[in-house]
Amino acid sequence: MKKTLLVAVAGAAIIGAGFYLTQPQTLPPVEAPAEGEAMVDVTLPATLSQEAMVGHRAFDAVCADCHGANAAGKMGFGPPLVHKIYEPSHHADMSFVLAVQNGVRAHHWQFGDMPAQSGLTQADVAGIITYVRELQRANGID
Repeated sequence: MKKTLLVAVAGAAIIGAGFYLTQPQTLPPVEAPAEGEAMVDVTLPATLSQEAMVGHRAFDAVCADCHGANAAGKMGFGPPLVHKIYEPSHHADMSFVLAVQNGVRAHHWQFGDMPAQSGLTQADVAGIITYVRELQRANGID
């Protein structure tokens, strides 16, 4: 009788644990950044190459209004470029060149289409790409 009771209690405990583990767990809500705030935390590299420093200035002048300071994204405006979606194996450097020249239809994020950007030279765009890639590498994206 004791053995039967012990097996029954153990069985009930296993069934209860299985039920508990298969139920959706309620996690504390993760608050999205407020409109205009950075979407990701970006670790800055200790130093930037000369080309990346030039790209940083061009990025701040043209891209940061939507993509945020240090390409961290800007909630409600544009996505972070320091993000695994933009790693070189998924978005090669040419995708950035084409985005500047032609704009981009929204496909990964819900910010709407990106318009083509004017006033940037090929050297500016190359510098911006170098800057973004150095930021990505400093954040484990390569």
